[in-house]
Amino acid sequence: MSRRTVTATRVAAGDATGPSPERVLPAWLRRELETVPAFEVFATADELAESSARIAARHPDVVRLRRIGTSGQGEQLCCLTIAPPDRFAPDALVVGLPHPNEPIGGLTALHLARRLAEDAGLRARLGHRWHIVTCIDPDGLRLNEGWLKGPFTREHYARHFYRQAGPEQIEWSFPLDYKQAWFDAVLPETFALMRLIDEHRPALLASLHNSEVGGAYYYLSRPEPDLHPVLQALPLEMGIELDRGEPEAPWMPPLDEGIFPLLDVRDTYDHLEEIGALDAFSGGNSTGAYASRHGTLTVVSELPYWTHRDALDTTPSQIGYAEALDANATELHVLSDLLTEALARIGPHVRGESPFLRASRYYASAIAEQANAMQRRGASAAARARKATVAELTSMADTVHMFRLRYGGMLLRALDAEIAGGNVRPVIRAVHRELAALHAAWCSAAAGTSEVALPLRSLVAVQYGSVLAAAEHLSSSR
Repeated sequence: MSRRTVTATRVAAGDATGPSPERVLPAWLRRELETVPAFEVFATADELAESSARIAARHPDVVRLRRIGTSGQGEQLCCLTIAPPDRFAPDALVVGLPHPNEPIGGLTALHLARRLAEDAGLRARLGHRWHIVTCIDPDGLRLNEGWLKGPFTREHYARHFYRQAGPEQIEWSFPLDYKQAWFDAVLPETFALMRLIDEHRPALLASLHNSEVGGAYYYLSRPEPDLHPVLQALPLEMGIELDRGEPEAPWMPPLDEGIFPLLDVRDTYDHLEEIGALDAFSGGNSTGAYASRHGTLTVVSELPYWTHRDALDTTPSQIGYAEALDANATELHVLSDLLTEALARIGPHVRGESPFLRASRYYASAIAEQANAMQRRGASAAARARKATVAELTSMADTVHMFRLRYGGMLLRALDAEIAGGNVRPVIRAVHRELAALHAAWCSAAAGTSEVALPLRSLVAVQYGSVLAAAEHLSSSR
């Protein structure tokens, strides 16, 4: 979930699109939002583990910390289990860091665990046995720790960014056996989640994600109309809009404003099969798709680091939607070709197979697929028949900025590692020098968009509120 987005209409105080948060959010939930402290920085893997252990030690009658598995590099994977109000209560599973560059959820999971451990009244209201994994990907988070303490600029983020190649992502490596698609390269972290899901058959799964630029949005595994208004009001309560940018899966109609069907790669397969593009399909399925066998309600909350007024502006521009798609696809093809050429130049000369290098190879190809998807959409009659909104133009342009910064920065990290390890061959140094100059220019261009970093407290509060709201909704529906 990674990217973002989808057209959403504002749920704003006093306007015609929806009631104000004051009228939608119950008083108890608004009070809970106030318990979220001011966060200045993100938590590291060690800090998340240490804080989880402290919560369990302080509340031994209520909280149990247990090991659920081992990461690919030998790190203990742990889960906090918090006692239910009665032994017949259903289970809820909360997962932080489903992607390693998405650390908002680590802070959210810790705050949730603290509040549940401290407040018997809250446990009774929500009516679940809780299993909280504050960090399912400590290995990947460690490779992002260079930016977790700030400064929170896009340049600093990009130069210390890491995200695995697709088949190495925990979120997207659940088993798949669908039509002609097969995936069984399950990661140890994924297997740990599979065991938790199958052991507890959770009524609720909260997967805590974040995007980069724009507004807030959600994925739900099924429509829950009574829950939708609360989810829509939570961001506005904290000064964050619903997202209005380009869709991640434009062929899937939204469930509601800012709320979309859970991403399941079986749907993606069907879509690609229908349009004759199955060669673009690969990988496994998601956590929520795996949990669906148990009738689980999965709530995925996506919060951005930065926002910009143009990313929220639904005013039609003077540029055709198809024209905008095609122009941005061209930019992405240029980027894909550039990264592919750089990788080909250094290929015979690299000494190791670092995770940065594997990921760089994967995304060089994935960027081209994203560009192809844009071009296919731009060729449709519906795309040619309308103008792009300002928000759509902004999010398309930001896709280019984001991919340049993320994946150019990650290839630079691969080259940094080669040079630090003593590989100073002329071609390694030349590609590093050329890419560093390009990346600096890309960072400067992205900085010129005047994006604003959102307060961490607000981001955590929205995620925290979405988990509480979903749990209370299920509890009151029983």
